This record gives sequence, C-alpha cells and structure tokens, in this order.
Amino acid sequence: MSKGVKTITDAEFETEVLQAEEPVLVYFWASWCGPCQLMSPLVNLAANTYSDRLKVVKMEIDPNPLTVKQYQVEGVPALRLIQGNNILASAEGVMGKEKLISLLDTHLN
Repeated sequence: MSKGVKTITDAEFETEVLQAEEPVLVYFWASWCGPCQLMSPLVNLAANTYSDRLKVVKMEIDPNPLTVKQYQVEGVPALRLIQGNNILASAEGVMGKEKLISLLDTHLN
C-alpha cells in the first residue's frame, strides 16, 4: 500500500522525521523552483517504490526556515535521507531516476 508523500512543516519535523521508525527522505522544494517540478514525480516514485521501508515527506522551504537552516539546504530541489538524528545522504539539484534509486538502495538495503 502506498503511503505517498506527506507535506510537513517545521512544527511537524521532529514528530514526522526525527521520531520515525524508518528512514525518512525529506524533499525540500519551492513553488517558484522550475527544477523542483522535474523532481516531484521522482520523489513520488520513490515513495511508492520504497513504501515498505522508507517514509517520504516534502517541505516547502520558504515557510519553513528553521529546518532549512538546520539541514543546510542551500538550493532546491534538495533531498536529505534522515534516520533519527543522522543524515544518511544528502543531495542538491535535480537528479535522474537511476541516481535517486542508487542513493536509496545504498542506504536501505
């Protein structure tokens, strides 16, 4: 069953990400960001493909400056793979499907 991608805010970050039992892929995006529109389908694909062992959330950067600063997001689209208080992987900019799958496979298997 697909859990899909949940939109979260700074206020929900600790509960949704840091306290999650499984690793969480956090997708940082912005409404004005053209490349983000290219990444969104891939993020949805990851959510569906890895729904058994990964939680996927997305966070718009402009309304959520605390998390953006904490995770040093300098450009969007950006991804952070987080488990507990550890960042397992981070990436900035658009990536292809193969690269995203490779990044997730490396840390989830």
